Amino acid sequence: MTPITIEPWLDELMAQGYCVIPQLLSPRILSDLARDLEVPFRTTPFGQGHFYGYRTKRFGSLLRRSTRASEIVMEPTVLALAQAVLGAACDRIQLNVAQAIAIHPGELEQFPHCDHDMWAGVKGAHEYLLNVVWPLDPFTPENGATRIYPGTHRNPPTDFSELPDPVITECEPGSAICFLGSTLHGAGPNRSSGVRRAIVVGYSLGWLKPYENMWLAYPPEVARSFSPELAALVGYAQHRPNLGNYEGQCPSVLLNRGRRGKLGAVDALRPDQAAMLSEFARGQGAQR
Repeated sequence: MTPITIEPWLDELMAQGYCVIPQLLSPRILSDLARDLEVPFRTTPFGQGHFYGYRTKRFGSLLRRSTRASEIVMEPTVLALAQAVLGAACDRIQLNVAQAIAIHPGELEQFPHCDHDMWAGVKGAHEYLLNVVWPLDPFTPENGATRIYPGTHRNPPTDFSELPDPVITECEPGSAICFLGSTLHGAGPNRSSGVRRAIVVGYSLGWLKPYENMWLAYPPEVARSFSPELAALVGYAQHRPNLGNYEGQCPSVLLNRGRRGKLGAVDALRPDQAAMLSEFARGQGAQR
């Protein structure tokens, strides 16, 4: 297997707050996915609100709508980037969102925002999120290509007058537009006569509440068809210590069709915690 090289993209991502990786996936995968999603793209109502937009459609649960979605969610270079950005601040990363977006003609520019603002924690010590936009149609300045404000992950503006000029992410399907949760961005206005469609996949720290409710999107009867790695990414795994458990055990037990009987709680601790508790237990004379 060819080693994955992420250093140039990681350096760019951390320096500018974003990077665009060209031709990371075959455009055929994106066109097949777009074909699988034709019905929800057609039937989903427009959003309501100045943030979501009144001429924009959004829907999630992509992993059960198309088998192609997993190829995007599990893309190795992007996963390696997410792990490099987030891994030092969590025991495991998780899928935060897998959402399709269609911006129709006449939509206005989206409010410039940072996605990590959905969580109220103190910012600056580490990143909370890596987002990836996968165009399904060519992104152009006219049809609402994502606008990214470089450097705002390090120097957040206090008002709009301090915003740097945005980078308009003009690119083709197969390219991956990656940006940090701390980077200001927003969709551009669609002044064209066509619809601009894309997939947004986000990866966040494993101890955060995800944007998309993964357990409703992918209940056990759906997640049983996933690979173990994908199932863990959508929440069928504990985040040590003991977060996200089911009856005191890893929720992956729900994917075992042959499971029988009651469950008893089992420690799921970080190595440092396990060592500390073992030392404490020895001092108590515990015999295990």
